[in-house]
Amino acid sequence: MKTFTLFALIVSSTFALGQGCIAAHTNQSICAMGPQEETSSGKTHGGPHDFMHKVSVEVDWRSFSSFRHYVGTVEQTQRAVLGTQIKNHQNIYNIAVNYDLNPRWSLNVSVPVLQGTRNQLYTPKGVYEIAGVGDIIVGAQSWLFRGPTEWGGNVAIGFGLKLPTGVSDATGTALLSNGTYGKAVADQSMQPGDGSWGFTLSSQAYKQTYFKTTAYFQGSWLFNPRDTNNVLTFRSRPLEKYMSVTDQYLFRAGLGRHVPKVRGLSATFGGRMEGIPVRDAFGKSNGFRRPGYIISLDPGITYQYGRSTLMVNAPWAIQRNRRASVPDLAVGGHGDAAFADYALVMGIAHHF
Repeated sequence: MKTFTLFALIVSSTFALGQGCIAAHTNQSICAMGPQEETSSGKTHGGPHDFMHKVSVEVDWRSFSSFRHYVGTVEQTQRAVLGTQIKNHQNIYNIAVNYDLNPRWSLNVSVPVLQGTRNQLYTPKGVYEIAGVGDIIVGAQSWLFRGPTEWGGNVAIGFGLKLPTGVSDATGTALLSNGTYGKAVADQSMQPGDGSWGFTLSSQAYKQTYFKTTAYFQGSWLFNPRDTNNVLTFRSRPLEKYMSVTDQYLFRAGLGRHVPKVRGLSATFGGRMEGIPVRDAFGKSNGFRRPGYIISLDPGITYQYGRSTLMVNAPWAIQRNRRASVPDLAVGGHGDAAFADYALVMGIAHHF
């Protein structure tokens, strides 16, 4: 007999990196919900009612290249014609550990690492190469119901504390205003951390539906109450002198199903929305930020072999929107942001 269970490690304490300059700075663990086959003992791995393995370790990698500039939802195609588009390539690695206290409660920690390059065409000009550990998040998650439930689903609530462990003023080699090359602070989108304490709230849920499919939902919001982090942006507008410390959010939903006649293989398809709000939920929202969102189609496959699970996701952007920031609204302007067409996300997890 086959069953469909939830496989989602440490989702309560991790976040997504937006595809381009609309960027959070840590990954979200998205080993998605996937149908799994029961073992000979009748138990499954990865669901909220599985207490066979207390410790799980996951390593994720996300890669994207942003180059399409948008103001609002309008692409600035002239940038490509003139050769003035910013090209931003990033690799985000994430190491996550989950410890089950009991079948409902778990503790988790997520350690992101950023590596990327950016060709900056405005002062200070240069090709910036940045790498470093990001802001570590520690948290806890609880399933509301002890599984397995009679209605074939469950809901989890999570909380995380974001530590300011990442560098927020990383520098690269650039052409300075005096005509010489030297070190200059990299763009906000390239910074491994934001220099602020914060916290996350998240939820995930799944429900068995018709035709042996399962519906899933994941949502998370990173709250950063701090206004700015006092890191200079080198921008000309006084209101954008310092980098803003931003909230970040991500929502995913869709359907998944075991692939017939292929043991351990499942496929998911849904949508995702991720971004940075114009104004934070708490505190002020001054300084420079690129608020906006990306809506993507989110296909993926998951393969489970024993205690290990491999996943591949490829979110493809179908709508991009660079919204006006607080400084934009104050002076009547509207900045732009570079977006990617798609991202490649791969991860492997193991239950010990």
